[in-house]
Amino acid sequence: MASATDSAGDRPLTYAIETSGLTHHFSPADRVLDDISLRVPIGSIYGFLGPNGAGKTTTLRLVLGLLRQQHGGIEIFGMPLRRNRMEILRRVGSSIESPSIYAHLTARQNLSLWRIVFQCPATRIDEVLQLVGLAHTGSKRAGQFSLGMKQRLSIAVALLHDPSLLILDEPTNGLDPHGILEMRDLLIALNRDHGTTILVSSHLLSEIERLVTHVGIINRGRMLFQGAFAELSDKRKPSTIIDTSDNARALAIVTDAGFETRTESERLILAALPPPEIGRLNRLLVEAGVDVYQIASGGNDLEKIFLEMIGDSKW
Repeated sequence: MASATDSAGDRPLTYAIETSGLTHHFSPADRVLDDISLRVPIGSIYGFLGPNGAGKTTTLRLVLGLLRQQHGGIEIFGMPLRRNRMEILRRVGSSIESPSIYAHLTARQNLSLWRIVFQCPATRIDEVLQLVGLAHTGSKRAGQFSLGMKQRLSIAVALLHDPSLLILDEPTNGLDPHGILEMRDLLIALNRDHGTTILVSSHLLSEIERLVTHVGIINRGRMLFQGAFAELSDKRKPSTIIDTSDNARALAIVTDAGFETRTESERLILAALPPPEIGRLNRLLVEAGVDVYQIASGGNDLEKIFLEMIGDSKW
């Protein structure tokens, strides 16, 4: 668990990660990050979202000290990364891009090697194997693991030294639906049962929606949104969705009746209506000889909200 106070011990610690004005260039004409202020609250599961090439991995590499810091500040557990890198990294576990495993070794043998690096007790190996669901793999080599098992072993390596903060870059990348579900359950359990703060980058919006407590959205190297997930959910706009046997004719009828309407995916979308108005609308359509297949409540899902934020970029 992270300390409840900053490095000076004189004030409560709010953020596990806090950056200010973080800017990075790979060349003078190639600014990949522009004034990134990332704030990951202690005890949160923070979803770091953005299209491929948005700057997510570059940000995580800077936070872990894998890239040289150019402009801006990075504090982890209230300590500047520049001056306290080794102390900080003892409390951080990470998996960036490909899993850090040896294919010719078993899960236990992989962890035995990393245990020497982390200088943690041998008993920790069984603990993390059980934690990530790999205790049953025995003599099976990691090269024979499924992609989901390899991702779990990579997380086991990251957890071996019992970190307070876990940083994962696209941990569900390439997983099948069952593997994604298992990964989500694992991360939620780590956060709930062990108090681990988790920063996870992803472009899988539906999975982030089911996982995180906080979210940051990045595009073209700039932060577009940051806050509690509930704040983003509040941006959803309730609506009434109508599907009929003749939506073109239904659109004319509904518009003539004074309802503001648009079509989307061959359905009619109206602002949310109270039940009496829904009944009136249904009668108008039926009396005009239009069969009503569905009248349902709906709202902008997260993907639509994200797409509106990032404009024409593709996920």
